[in-house]
Amino acid sequence: MSLHELTIERLALGGNGVGRIDGGKVCFVPFSAPGDRLKVRVTREHRSYCEAELVDLLEASPQRVEPRCPAFGQCGGCDWQHLSYQAQSDAKQQILIQTLQRVAHFEAPVVAKTAVSELNYGYRARAQFKLHATADGLAVGFFRRGSHVVIDLPQGCPVCTSSINTAMLELRQVIQLLPDFDRVSQISLEDGLTGVVAIVQYLGTDQQRLKQLFLQHQDQLGLSGLFLQIGKKEALQPVFGSDRLTYQVPCCSESAGMMELGYEIGGFSQVNRLQNQQMVKLVCGYAQTAANQRLLDLYCGNGNLSLPLSGAVQELLGIEGFAPSIASAVDNARQLRVNNSTFRCNDASKELRQLINKGTRFDLVILDPPRAGAADVARELGQLGAERIVYVSCDPGTLARDLRQLCGTGAYRLVEATPLDMFPQTGHLETVALLTRT
Repeated sequence: MSLHELTIERLALGGNGVGRIDGGKVCFVPFSAPGDRLKVRVTREHRSYCEAELVDLLEASPQRVEPRCPAFGQCGGCDWQHLSYQAQSDAKQQILIQTLQRVAHFEAPVVAKTAVSELNYGYRARAQFKLHATADGLAVGFFRRGSHVVIDLPQGCPVCTSSINTAMLELRQVIQLLPDFDRVSQISLEDGLTGVVAIVQYLGTDQQRLKQLFLQHQDQLGLSGLFLQIGKKEALQPVFGSDRLTYQVPCCSESAGMMELGYEIGGFSQVNRLQNQQMVKLVCGYAQTAANQRLLDLYCGNGNLSLPLSGAVQELLGIEGFAPSIASAVDNARQLRVNNSTFRCNDASKELRQLINKGTRFDLVILDPPRAGAADVARELGQLGAERIVYVSCDPGTLARDLRQLCGTGAYRLVEATPLDMFPQTGHLETVALLTRT
């Protein structure tokens, strides 16, 4: 493919730098920074744009910094370690503005400054490490970008918590004692208030030997719980300890302090615990709850966003399609003695249609859908008549699509959107948006 020189103008959704070649054709370049002057090789041509790889950094942007991880650029995890954290947070705000303008057709959306993460590194409380047997032993790390080759991380991962890295390195030593350690394919680790819980995926046949090995080294491992997954989809087999993890979130009323929420390993939780607390505070601020209000939480998970608001509303209904998360939400409400909540396992769009058909009214709706967004819900939600909607999104593109649906009919208007950096050192972006009825 051909070589070109270009200057990077901005960062795009997905994390790549954007420049122009050949009289203005847009070109996307990974691992670049605004202000870089680069020599690039075009790797893929499209009708209106092209993709390229960096060949030579001719002039470095002042926004560049030295990546902390020696595997950066090879590992498929982080893509922004070469950018200063200020540059990252500024870019995420601009990416959200541009996406809302392009996809949702908002001329001048009100987008707050990025809610930055207190920790730029060492924040990730959940990680899934891949394993591969080599002639020198066991490689433990993440896949190389665009492949299934494992990049070994002998010192751990800089974006993971110290507890996650310690647990990974201890498990690495113990697993290598197995004659068939090449049959261990993956380690999943989650860090909670009471310690780290591990799931070890084993494709071999001698399960009892593996369990005995872990029990013999239980003190060395320092885990609060360890489970085996035999094969790729089978149920977990306990080795020792508990499968429940807990973390803290703030209550809606600051005077009420913090509350502890839990979930079972394998269930969903935000990987950045401190940023999750900031996200809950944002939701509480946008919600503006009152004691006579009814709250509907769609895609409620374990009650992460709505249970902190339960003491400030009359009634809470949470809907989630993943049964283990509903079980965790019910258990959390019970342990917190929240008596005004109901949690049901159902598809969010089906439940919404049933509520509308019954004429059920809610004053406030929170929705936190998966990356695919909430297209079906967005088409129906206006009929529910809620005065306020707080939409939490992990994908600016699907958020903008759904906001276009919600605001396009004139039923709602976007008051403000706040980008929240849940994943420093990456181009991933979380958003909390407030809509009010017109």
